[in-house]
Amino acid sequence: MDFSLILESLPIYLDGLWTTVWLVGSALILGLIVAIPLGVARNSPNYLFNGPSWAFIYFFRGTPLLVQLYLIYYGMDQFFPVKDTLWENAWFCALVAFVLNTSAYTAEIIRGAINGLPKGEVEAAKAYGMSTFKTYRRIILPSALRRALPAYSNEVIFMLHGSAVAGIVTIVDLTGAARLVNSRYYAPFESFLTAGLFYMALTFIILGCFKFAEKRFLAYMRPLS
Repeated sequence: MDFSLILESLPIYLDGLWTTVWLVGSALILGLIVAIPLGVARNSPNYLFNGPSWAFIYFFRGTPLLVQLYLIYYGMDQFFPVKDTLWENAWFCALVAFVLNTSAYTAEIIRGAINGLPKGEVEAAKAYGMSTFKTYRRIILPSALRRALPAYSNEVIFMLHGSAVAGIVTIVDLTGAARLVNSRYYAPFESFLTAGLFYMALTFIILGCFKFAEKRFLAYMRPLS
């Protein structure tokens, strides 16, 4: 194993690391913003809200992320001109694909967390005379988002690992950096092992952050000693 080429290529990996972090981070933030109303609509008894959200979640959970990225990156010019627009940029197409994919999975997590709330919390809010909107804003969503933390941590990690497909559409993320180093030195083991170590380090950081968040926000659910 040649460690010298890894050290020599470290700036490429650091650039790829930054690309991966901002791309995944942006997708997760935007995806969560989209997922909250989707999850609420999924629980609505009104089919006008429930039906479209179900179709959205079913499609993006039922198809591979790579296929979604190909449809957006290569298929948008079938519907409107993409030249000199944001759709021409690979990073924008990847971001859109990631946002749509993670919002579908996150919406289902939120829907499950809402359904798992104790009935007494909602009944107490109604007894106080809260409207449906105020009940969601003050009681249901804060409690559901706290309870969704363990499941959402898995989605964040899956999104991080799934972001490796961005390198296929010319984005130099961590996997793209490994491909670039391999094409220069013909050292696949060193190239992809280094990228794997970076992904592993990011995964442990994410797990640590969620453990801290769970310890803080779910403390009231722990049994008293």
